[in-house]
Amino acid sequence: MAESKRARRLLNRVTAGIPESADPVTHVAEQPAREAQCADWPAWAHPDAVAALRESGVEQPWTHQIEAASLAHAGKHVVISTGTASGKSLAYQLPVLSTLAEDDRACALYLSPTKALGADQLRTVSSLDIPGVRAASYDGDTPMGERDWVRAHARWVFTNPDMLHRGILASHARWARLFRKLAYVIVDECHGYRGVFGSHVALLLRRLQRVAHRYGSSPVFVLASATMADPAGFARRLIGQECAAVVEDGSPRGARTVALWEPPLLEDFSGENGAPVRRSAGAEASRILAELVVEGARTLAFVRSRRGAELTALGARRILSEVDDKLAGQVAAYRAGFLPEERRKLERALLTGELLGVATTNALELGVDIAGLDAVVVAGYPGTL
Repeated sequence: MAESKRARRLLNRVTAGIPESADPVTHVAEQPAREAQCADWPAWAHPDAVAALRESGVEQPWTHQIEAASLAHAGKHVVISTGTASGKSLAYQLPVLSTLAEDDRACALYLSPTKALGADQLRTVSSLDIPGVRAASYDGDTPMGERDWVRAHARWVFTNPDMLHRGILASHARWARLFRKLAYVIVDECHGYRGVFGSHVALLLRRLQRVAHRYGSSPVFVLASATMADPAGFARRLIGQECAAVVEDGSPRGARTVALWEPPLLEDFSGENGAPVRRSAGAEASRILAELVVEGARTLAFVRSRRGAELTALGARRILSEVDDKLAGQVAAYRAGFLPEERRKLERALLTGELLGVATTNALELGVDIAGLDAVVVAGYPGTL
């Protein structure tokens, strides 16, 4: 009830001063809270992995996490397709960490579509500090001096499709240690692999399996996805193998309010043959983001392009500077193209609450865990629902 009231208060804030006849909110849906469905830790889970996860705050896992983890541990390819913030990461962390803790030669490979997501997952695994689990990234940001160490010593390699193609499969003989004992391949946010890009990744994963088989290993694939209509069929097409699907979400969820916003018509402008023109989605996102920051709400605004993200953040800062210069400093843009140290700095500032508002592209959208968000603004049609 309190969450619903806060959501309504935020919605009232961003529509304050707009005449009822020009109200841009065309639809509001209230989604009720959902209770958690918990499960016991499985007997096969390694004690070090369970202890580390418990120490990180996971006292008891949810049902969908254990269902997917048990399928993967049993050697079955699996795709887990549950809601945002449903803890999909634990579904692959538990079997991978258990295997790495039991077999000091076993290895795993993690693929993510963005560097931000890979860095976030690497931070999580490294913070567990399980003895013998040497996790490391291998992407475009990895210094040349560290790449030899990763090839020689890392047991869980965090990379992306591009580096898998250019840096690993193209010189697989140098990665023989990894391929000989490759137990798991994690494909995170797999729903992003659609269209032509998805076709390329599907062929890449088939190459990966052929190389692994050459070195005597047959890795289990664990795919994590946002909710979709046919996750098992999608996963089968992506990796070329049958996949079990886990879709029943056992995670708790707070109440949510979803509002559809139609930008208002511009009175002083018209299009071709006098056609009405609406205010741009980016300009509306700037104003909404600024109003939410004034209210103290931690907000992400997703914009379709890098330029749009910069303009949205700039517009919000301009509005906030008229209210309080300190508030203007709590809004930033996040996109691809930043230097690695700039991205990490922005991610830390968002996670710690130093930033209240961020205008971003999908460079931050794909799976980065940010707790305590109050609002999310999606500027424009996201492409799929």
